[in-house]
Amino acid sequence: MRPKPKLDCRAKSHLSYFAYVCHRFSGLLLACFLPLHFLMLSQSLRGASGFERSLQLTDFWVFKFGEWALVILLAIHLSGGVRILIIEFGAWRGLRKGWIEISILFSIVCGLLFLYLAN
Repeated sequence: MRPKPKLDCRAKSHLSYFAYVCHRFSGLLLACFLPLHFLMLSQSLRGASGFERSLQLTDFWVFKFGEWALVILLAIHLSGGVRILIIEFGAWRGLRKGWIEISILFSIVCGLLFLYLAN
């Protein structure tokens, strides 16, 4: 059996590895969010009063922070996915470091815009 190949420190310190980790991590957190979201929506099937009680929970600051984090995660996952599609189906070669920086900037702008418009 062959030993597993090892990545040296240079590969893990590259910006594309950071983009890879952010894309995977945001996908995992979004996958954890979906069951909670469906649970909250299922309260509406039990009647308006149960749904209103569950919506009152969203007035706490923890849920407001969670909404902001959700927007950031969605923006990170979207920009990372678009970057991967461009790399896969583009006619050019290489990782295009500028696209990684643009996707990070896009995610930050989306989060700040959400904070600004939430009030």
